[in-house]
Amino acid sequence: MKLAEQLVAQLQQAGVRRIYGIVGDSLNPVVDAVRRSGGSENGGIDWIHVRHEEAAAFAAAADAQLTGELAVCAGSCGPGNLHLINGLYDANRSGAPVLAIASHIPSQEIGTGYFQETHPDRLFTECSVYSEMVTDPGVFPRLVDSAMHHALADHGVAVLTIPGDVADEEATAPTPAWHDVRPARLVPDPESVAELADMINAADKVAIFAGAGVEGAHDEVIRLAELLGAPIGHSLRGKDFIQYDNPYDVGMTGLLGYGAAAAGMEGADLLLMLGTDFPYDQFLPGTKTAQVDRDAATMGRRTQVDLAVQGEILPTLEALLPLLKRKHRRGFLQDMLKKHQKLMTSTVGAYTGKKQAGNRPIHPEYVANVLDEVASDDAIFTADTGMCNVWTARYINPNGRRRLIGSFLHGSMANALPHAIGAQFAYPHRQVISVSGDGGLGMLLGELVTAQMYQLPLTVVVFNNSTLGMVKLEMLVNGLPGYGTDVPPVSYAKVAAALGFEAQQVARPEEVEPALRTALAHRGPALVEVITDPDALSLPPAVTGEQLIGFATAMSKTVLNGGAGEVVSMARSNMRNIPRSWKLR
Repeated sequence: MKLAEQLVAQLQQAGVRRIYGIVGDSLNPVVDAVRRSGGSENGGIDWIHVRHEEAAAFAAAADAQLTGELAVCAGSCGPGNLHLINGLYDANRSGAPVLAIASHIPSQEIGTGYFQETHPDRLFTECSVYSEMVTDPGVFPRLVDSAMHHALADHGVAVLTIPGDVADEEATAPTPAWHDVRPARLVPDPESVAELADMINAADKVAIFAGAGVEGAHDEVIRLAELLGAPIGHSLRGKDFIQYDNPYDVGMTGLLGYGAAAAGMEGADLLLMLGTDFPYDQFLPGTKTAQVDRDAATMGRRTQVDLAVQGEILPTLEALLPLLKRKHRRGFLQDMLKKHQKLMTSTVGAYTGKKQAGNRPIHPEYVANVLDEVASDDAIFTADTGMCNVWTARYINPNGRRRLIGSFLHGSMANALPHAIGAQFAYPHRQVISVSGDGGLGMLLGELVTAQMYQLPLTVVVFNNSTLGMVKLEMLVNGLPGYGTDVPPVSYAKVAAALGFEAQQVARPEEVEPALRTALAHRGPALVEVITDPDALSLPPAVTGEQLIGFATAMSKTVLNGGAGEVVSMARSNMRNIPRSWKLR
């Protein structure tokens, strides 16, 4: 047995069914071992040939996030595995258990400045929980085993750097049996729980801010809110796990936020942060705060914390709930729910009603709302970074079975399509929808070839406004006129059609719903390109005076530079949104 064969055998034992990557000379022993495994239909492993290694890492990240199982990607020596790095950063920061196989130059040439020489074992250290180079056949299987367990146990990326000649050597050590490890529950310290109960019982108005860490504790968080009369706001990553079946929901905070979440946190006497490491401290109030998280390293690094409780959310709430006294005054909760309802109907809902079907240009909010209505109850949505994050966050509704993933912590462009590829391989019979911006799709456009090659039944919905909308908004907030953000019009529908996709371009609002229904019903790759309003803005639920001044300054500069028409167009596109949605603070 060659070491490459031993590697594949170990991956098979661990339940790995596919490797995403691009073949290359230093990877040849591994790729051939995959070929000889017979493919997943015969109990072996499939090689998923992508067009860019970055897409391989993104696909593996989505596969791992959605299944919770180990996913694998691979890159050949030098440039090949360097292309993995952006997707691996995304995977690691998302907590996705991914094993990356980084092939290397011949072992006897390492350190000589050889052709394509890099040092993967050093380069990947920052975006992984484990990174080692293998040169000794005797220790090889133990390091493979260790890498896989690190990825699963530490919820991140493990990197194995393997010189091509080493992979082709004979195995000398036995192949260890794979052992699944049942994850243990991290139960909080009882004294910390008692102190948290005392703090909650003493507070008059409590607000909850929930993150992805509340996964699996939905009902307990709802019981907590009911007991305390507490509004529940959430982060984008927490949306899937707490927004549905939630009568206490007040939306999301942050630049992508909506609803009364910001007001709810600011108006509380005590803020409970549950399972969230929300990074934007400017959107967190100076309210008295208690934080509960399984990772003690996150405590207090975003905002001043008065009490830190280490533990998983479910066992913490199971221990906490019996100690709490019911709060009978509900005025704070009712005020926040009314505010949320008003904002959702007058602001977030401003462009989504049936009457908007006649408005041109097409508002992206309208498209996202229609997509939410026609998508299946267990659809998987992947969202590009930027405005697509905003529209999916605000208009795609979870129900406990749907999933929404994106590069929410790493914030990379071009993630949606390769994420969708990984999601579709993981769940071939579920509806997978890539919500792509024209900027993101253009960056990894070649992955349309991957979707067509494997006849994946995914649907790509392209919001084509011929501009980098989020970057343009950031410039306006900072008092700068938009520059370098616009791109020439491209017909992505024609590109997709040339590749064999079921492809449509939509420029009229009344065509949106039938086009989406046709694409979603197609049993193969489909793309719907919607020409959307380039002046549509994503406005947060609260802005600062400095941001308002920044907008005014940017608009003045635009007018002075001859862009008065652009200013008028932007005002017309957002006039229903701006007056109602901004709360100055």
